Formats: sequence, structure tokens, C-alpha cells
Amino acid sequence: MTNLNVSETALTVNSLRSIFSMSLKTWPDGTKIRVFVLSDDDKLHKAVSKEKLNVFPYQLRSTWDRLVFSGTGQAPIRVNSIEEMRDKVINTPGAIGYLWRANIDENVNVLQIK
Repeated sequence: MTNLNVSETALTVNSLRSIFSMSLKTWPDGTKIRVFVLSDDDKLHKAVSKEKLNVFPYQLRSTWDRLVFSGTGQAPIRVNSIEEMRDKVINTPGAIGYLWRANIDENVNVLQIK
């Protein structure tokens, strides 16, 4: 799901993986992408990693750590709860994150994954 100001309605798995691996940094309109994630051991984070991104959570962590330690990038912003994830995505222009289907409402855009 994304902030309402993000015009994208669908992404390929490769684009989504590029966003969450922090290599794709801007939306097509030039807005900076702000990535929000839950902790590595969170059930939803594990599900999104495996089922949507087709990678294991430890692979994402390794990619983020490499960016941080090499000084070439930064890790996504970690939130502590589903509620914080929802609030951050709603209130941050260019934001992307994930929620359980039951937590999604009209205050966020739902992305179709192709």
C-alpha cells in the first residue's frame, strides 16, 4: 500500500523488490520513495518478503546492511506496529509499506502486484 499522493496503482514484482531493496529511490513523477517496514521477525514482514518479494527476510536485511555499512545507501524506516505503519504511510508523501488486508481502508492506495 502507498500514500494517497502516489499515482502508481500497480507494480511488477521486480519493481516492488527494487523499492524494498532500496535501489529504486523515486516514483515515476520524481517523488522520493519512503519505505516503511516492520521488524525482521514480524509475521507480516516475513509473509510479504516471501510471498510478494520472493526473498527471505534475512536477504533483505543483508542488502540493507550492505548499503548502510558501505555508505552507499540507507535502510528502510522500521516501525514498531501495524498502527504505526498505517499512520506513517498515510502521513508521509511517497510512502510505501504493507498491512494485513483487514487494516486497509480508503486512507491508503492498494497496489496491484503484476
